[in-house]
Amino acid sequence: MVKPDLPFIRSQFPALSGEWTFFDNAGGTQVVRQTGERIHEYLFKTNVQLGASYDISRIAGNRVSEAQRTWAQIINAAHPSEVIFGSSTTVLLQNLSRSIGQLFEPGDEVIVTNFDHEANIGPWINLEKNGIHVKVWELNKDTLLPDPDRLKHLMSRKTRLVAFSHVSNILGTIMPVKEITSLIHEHGALVCVDGVACTPHRMPDVSDLDVDFYVFSLYKVFGPHYSLLYGKRKHLEIMPGISHFFIGEDEIPYKLQPGNVNFELTYGSLGIIDYFNDCYNHHFNAQDIDLRSKINEVYRMIAEHEQSLAAGLLDYLKTKKNVRIIGETSAHKNIRVPTISFVVEGRKSSEIPPLVDPHKTGIRFGHFYAKRLIDFLGLDETDGVVRISMVHYNTIEEVDRLIRVLEEVI
Repeated sequence: MVKPDLPFIRSQFPALSGEWTFFDNAGGTQVVRQTGERIHEYLFKTNVQLGASYDISRIAGNRVSEAQRTWAQIINAAHPSEVIFGSSTTVLLQNLSRSIGQLFEPGDEVIVTNFDHEANIGPWINLEKNGIHVKVWELNKDTLLPDPDRLKHLMSRKTRLVAFSHVSNILGTIMPVKEITSLIHEHGALVCVDGVACTPHRMPDVSDLDVDFYVFSLYKVFGPHYSLLYGKRKHLEIMPGISHFFIGEDEIPYKLQPGNVNFELTYGSLGIIDYFNDCYNHHFNAQDIDLRSKINEVYRMIAEHEQSLAAGLLDYLKTKKNVRIIGETSAHKNIRVPTISFVVEGRKSSEIPPLVDPHKTGIRFGHFYAKRLIDFLGLDETDGVVRISMVHYNTIEEVDRLIRVLEEVI
């Protein structure tokens, strides 16, 4: 297995040349140089409105279209129109529920979880005001895993949609999306997956997963503060538009992007793909493969490295009798990503990060917008959890330094 050349990788992230070590990556990763370059290029060379006849406008339009086409290829969507951009995952999911909710009737059912980020819970609960019945798929409190049998019990002939996450942003656990999706489809319902905590570590194949909707934040995948929603075209075609009245129902995805996209951030998001392509070319020899395959190869390489990062921290935490890891204690890449949460007996989680801050190391505490999970686990009284979230540009040496600091403070 090829090991990542970390000096090369880190050189692609300008912020990493500073004195801080970043272990709050699940809240937002550092940005690759290529994204900044593309944003700069767009703003200073093609910062015009799209749709005009003159050359600069056509170039600008082509740049935005290129991003849509390329991201469709990367996530293995069937068509570029299945890619919708928006300011945040929260906004995209609110827009999705606002549109598709118009197709639901009073008495229809939607199922949400109690272990997701609120972005994929709140918009669906809001449909209750339209007469939609919302059910909750609860985590198994003993295993801290979702139980498919519980989901099966909740589903009925009235279930229209089930919303859940690919990876928990608290637990770090990788959910069996393909199997859960198959179960949901057997009952005739749609699937909406929040992939925010997954995509920094695994790039989804939406066709293989067979999900109906999949959303993630580009700013947590080394890019600009922007987000992407995938939807199957057959659903998008019949969903009511939420933009201006004169934008046709057949104008996909424009009818679901009120105010249009942010042009420079859309084009800038291609910098993420530039980076992964550069990583592939630096680490591997074969060039006769498509771009998606290259990116998957890089993700496989970094998954091995991230497993090592997680193992070092988890092994340390397991030696501390006063520490309880919230989630899977194995570091295996097939089980979890290196987003690790814990609580310290007799201590508020809010006490820990300020003691780490002077060491120029950024970690975080709180509920991380998974407030329902924190309350369900009885962790609200401890101010939530301490969360350390790593990505592939982190190093074993950084983890070792963090462990030495934690040894002083916990």
